[in-house]
Amino acid sequence: MCPITSPSVAAARFTGRSVTGERPLSGALTEVTLDDGHTVMVKRGDGTGATRAEAAGLRWLADAGTVRIPAVRGDDERWLVTDRVAQGRASAGAAVRFGRDLAALHAAGAPAFGAAPPGGPRDAYIGLAPMRNVTGSDWPSWYAEHRVLPYLRRAVDAGTLGQAEAADVERVCERLRELAGPAEPPARLHGDLWNGNVLWGADGRVHLIDPAAHGGHRETDLAMLCLFGCPHLDRILDCYRETAPLADGWAGRVGVHQLFPLLVHAVLFGRGYAEQALTAARTALRRPG
Repeated sequence: MCPITSPSVAAARFTGRSVTGERPLSGALTEVTLDDGHTVMVKRGDGTGATRAEAAGLRWLADAGTVRIPAVRGDDERWLVTDRVAQGRASAGAAVRFGRDLAALHAAGAPAFGAAPPGGPRDAYIGLAPMRNVTGSDWPSWYAEHRVLPYLRRAVDAGTLGQAEAADVERVCERLRELAGPAEPPARLHGDLWNGNVLWGADGRVHLIDPAAHGGHRETDLAMLCLFGCPHLDRILDCYRETAPLADGWAGRVGVHQLFPLLVHAVLFGRGYAEQALTAARTALRRPG
């Protein structure tokens, strides 16, 4: 079989349709129109397996039958082809449905904290940063070892954080059993739930894209949604909690869960996010155990 050399070739290969046009959206993403009138999104990877990980995550989230997820048309080590989401406006009604659907997605569960989606690789990605899906039996120790400390070390090695500053984050990790709230079973997480990955569809539903899916604590998805903002956020959270109440004190734990995405962003984008991570850590340390 001939190698795939362009987004149009990838779209034709994985859909079995002829291509009538393409429109580059970025260096890695292209919108491709098929001869049946449908449009697909074609993402070009770098051969590291990120496209395979994303495809596995999309399928796992879709299998829950809750939040809308664009269908995967095909993938390999370098290419991912999915249906395009026709976008509409961010409405209060869609926010209500999204809050309920997100609660149901989390309740679909995962085999363990850190579990990769079925068929997904252990070595995955969150955005452009490597993310290892290594399992653990309890959330505090797993979160510290596999989500916070790896990115903290990378930030220190890069000079983005000083050793003395890093000690504050390490102290949070040492106190996680006190700070984490009541134990919960592993939830099925989107894993990279910032506003850019929340698409308000023309069908009046929210669709989620670009996951870093894994088994984790459901408050982590909510904390990331809070970190970068989202239309109708209060309504989303209210409807989530009506469907699946959160343990008392959840709002005070938001910063603990935000350490992971903030440190990832510090590694990728620099000092500004490192300072936000330090603020979150120091705020958490002031909380009583």
